[in-house]
Amino acid sequence: MSSPSATLTLWAGSWLAGGSAPDDVIDALHAWAPMHLVGASDAATALAADLVWPGVQDGGAPILLRLLRHAAEAPGTELRLVLPAAGDVRGLPAATGFARAALDAGEGVLVGAPGDGGIGLVPVVEGPDVLRWTVFPIATVPATGGEYAGLGEAEYAMREAIRDAADALLQISSVHTGRPGTDPRRRIAEAIDDRAHHRYPETLPARALRILDSADQVAAILAVAEEDSPTEAPSASSAAAREALLRPLWTAVRTARVAAVTACVGSGRSRV
Repeated sequence: MSSPSATLTLWAGSWLAGGSAPDDVIDALHAWAPMHLVGASDAATALAADLVWPGVQDGGAPILLRLLRHAAEAPGTELRLVLPAAGDVRGLPAATGFARAALDAGEGVLVGAPGDGGIGLVPVVEGPDVLRWTVFPIATVPATGGEYAGLGEAEYAMREAIRDAADALLQISSVHTGRPGTDPRRRIAEAIDDRAHHRYPETLPARALRILDSADQVAAILAVAEEDSPTEAPSASSAAAREALLRPLWTAVRTARVAAVTACVGSGRSRV
């Protein structure tokens, strides 16, 4: 699992569809942090969501389930993962506090029926064992415009991205620092193993699981490529070249992750 927002979206989607128990969702969230805090972005949202204001509430995982259950009572409600980045704000409601916070965090969960009001949830690491979720009001949930790939396209893109990411790592790592403990293959394996500690719902389709696993593999390679540096600090031109090399691959990872999660949650909600 790549992020707390992906965990919440997948597991809550499975729970709302009847495929998982509430405790399953809570256990999955606790794999990220034993303590979850929940607070509202403003007083009106706190009142509407029955949250304390000002401040945050402890025991946040059950509170998140309550908020999602309440939101899901509205007809047509969708649960969407968003993974924005600079220059890639697909899926975000424009000019909102949620959009700004999700962009800063690189993740978020959008809940509501397209065209109607909803809420947005953004997690931020508060400490080594604490995640703070902020609830934002969404005046109008944007419609899904097909900006993300389908599963077939996403799976093909990830097969290509694994090869391209490996090539990028070779290019960037052509000059080594010689420091001990910096073997790229070992660091990639450690990063992938770290993701493996987070469980997926048993109802997850095999194709979606393959896509998410491939995305984690590409992300691990890219993270190592970003950290790998030559003996001397790179020049501005080489840094720009590195960014240009890795940016489309990171975009492919985000696209594949959102496509896989969206397909799983969408199919689950249709069976409710």
